[in-house]
Amino acid sequence: MKTYPFSALVSRMKYITRWSLMRNGRSESLSEHTADTALIAHMLCLIARHCTGTADQLNPDRVATAALYHDAPEILTGDMPTPVKYKNDALRTAYKAVEVQSAKAMASLLPAQIQEEVEGYLTGDVLNDAERKLLKAADRLSALIKCMEECQSGNREFEAAMAQQQQAIAEMHSPEADYFIQHMLPCYTQNLDELTRGRF
Repeated sequence: MKTYPFSALVSRMKYITRWSLMRNGRSESLSEHTADTALIAHMLCLIARHCTGTADQLNPDRVATAALYHDAPEILTGDMPTPVKYKNDALRTAYKAVEVQSAKAMASLLPAQIQEEVEGYLTGDVLNDAERKLLKAADRLSALIKCMEECQSGNREFEAAMAQQQQAIAEMHSPEADYFIQHMLPCYTQNLDELTRGRF
């Protein structure tokens, strides 16, 4: 009987730790990050559809699914620290090529009939430019939330990273990300009682 190890391999995202160059108050796995990014990406698409009026050619389900897969190649490559990954064009290009090859290798672990479709999610090729931009914004918002959580717990290690994420998001000029930051991000500093008091 032939077996296909793709899903078992993807499940190993829970063993990949992010922010490896920094002291973390609480470790964040790649699984956590991708789930958070998918939820935020889906929300950004809904914000575009219902709040900012910029929903042309956006498919929330497709973007959320791509978000679940967007860092899966790191199962093979590991989490490359951002300062290294984006140090210069040569490193960025080389790492992108490694990610694409990793995605192709992972897709090859599936039945032939579904390899192409899943590879599109792994590489992000299934997305149009507007969807790709929202996924990137969601990825950065997830990172910003992690930085906020660390700083709120007294870990100054993440102060510079938080400022960098804030600047990067601002430079994206995304109405959806701006809406999220104004109306939803402040709630991430609240505890459970504050989040639920008078709402249930």
